[in-house]
Amino acid sequence: MAENNSKSNNNSGSKKVLGPVHVWALGVGIVLVGDFMGWNLGIKQGGSLASLIGLWVMGCMYAGQVMMVSEMSAVMPESGGQYTMAKYFLGPLAAFNVGLMQVFEYTMLAAGDVIVVGQLLNSVLPGVRVLPFTILTLLLLAFINYRGAEATLTLNFFITAVAFICIMILLFATSFWDPQTTLIRLKELTNGLPYGKLGLMAAIGYSCWFCLGIEGTAMAADECRSQHRAIPFGAIAGLATLLISGTVTWFVCSGLIPADELGDSVYPLYEAALATGKLYVFVALFIGTILSCLASANGCINDSSHAWAALSRDKMLPDLFAKEHPKYKSNYRAIIFLLPIALAFAMTGLLDQVVTFSIFSALMIYLLTCLMLYRFRKMYPVGKVKRVFTAPLFPLLPILVAIIVVCGLFGLHLNYGINLISGAVFYLLASIWFLKRRAKFIDKDKFLDAGLREWGKPEEM
Repeated sequence: MAENNSKSNNNSGSKKVLGPVHVWALGVGIVLVGDFMGWNLGIKQGGSLASLIGLWVMGCMYAGQVMMVSEMSAVMPESGGQYTMAKYFLGPLAAFNVGLMQVFEYTMLAAGDVIVVGQLLNSVLPGVRVLPFTILTLLLLAFINYRGAEATLTLNFFITAVAFICIMILLFATSFWDPQTTLIRLKELTNGLPYGKLGLMAAIGYSCWFCLGIEGTAMAADECRSQHRAIPFGAIAGLATLLISGTVTWFVCSGLIPADELGDSVYPLYEAALATGKLYVFVALFIGTILSCLASANGCINDSSHAWAALSRDKMLPDLFAKEHPKYKSNYRAIIFLLPIALAFAMTGLLDQVVTFSIFSALMIYLLTCLMLYRFRKMYPVGKVKRVFTAPLFPLLPILVAIIVVCGLFGLHLNYGINLISGAVFYLLASIWFLKRRAKFIDKDKFLDAGLREWGKPEEM
């Protein structure tokens, strides 16, 4: 198979400027904010120890997810991440749902980021008017994305690195290595597994917030100088970074803040910094929280606009959103259209509701990704289509990933069942709209033309 740099989708005009560092910055930049907020809902639902177990269980799930996505994304004939994979391996209806789920996963995450920033500023400066700041922040990030992916992800690299350093500052400020002077009192934990197995299941659902969005690295495949190297290396390095930072976050916060307070916190790392009583730590974590939220929202705008534009290019939405900027090659119309949606959810101020819908959308995509890999291996066995990276442990890997995802969904429904039902109804109604109003515009032969040119006719199913 020819190198992806010469693929037919180059006609779209996307610039091949991104390397592994940019992919790392996209993945970690979107997700690192999960250390600064949201993850502690798992402690509220299942207890301190349940949250830590959930982190590593979900870490295993994301490792499998990254490997599956890396295998498929590196050979995709066009950009779009899991949406494109669904298009070729599951068909138009599944692709429409995956694309829509991607949009809302990232749009809700961006809204959650802005909610945290607004509440943090208001807690430090009660006179600050949150609404104008929210609007201006999203407008600024939308403008950066308007200027193109390189500007977006270069900025993310720097602010993500600073946010990660802030977490390390908090860790070393506790003198964790010295049991005589450390501020961390993990032995005093009284909230390990207060709700037993059901509490552990509930915590697992929210533990994916530590890593949620890392699979979005596949969305940048079309702009990578070398997809074969950049996507797997950048995504796996990003996941390793997130597991380290997530473990440090749990360790510090659980040792500094009582579990009943930690579970209700809007910005747990910032409150842990306050608990140290050290001014420089307080300042560092204030800056780190703000920067992590900005990096996350920045990357989310990038990924959601990619997904929305991909739907439009394939006639699943009006083709109005498919047009790229003539100079910057950004999906500027998709960015402009999705901006008020993010603003609307941000202005509700309901962080737990926004987080839950984002997690639900992501987990549904992860389930479908397991099915995509099965279809890909069946249609194009190893050896028929060249793979630079091959996911190991097939067919066991997608089964294990699916089991963990189902456990996460079950855990979410224990406390937010109405939210999950509402989300399912929303995607069902969207599917009905698609079948009645948009399916007729899709030429299925043309729809898969690029893949057939790259891979040839699939084997019989």
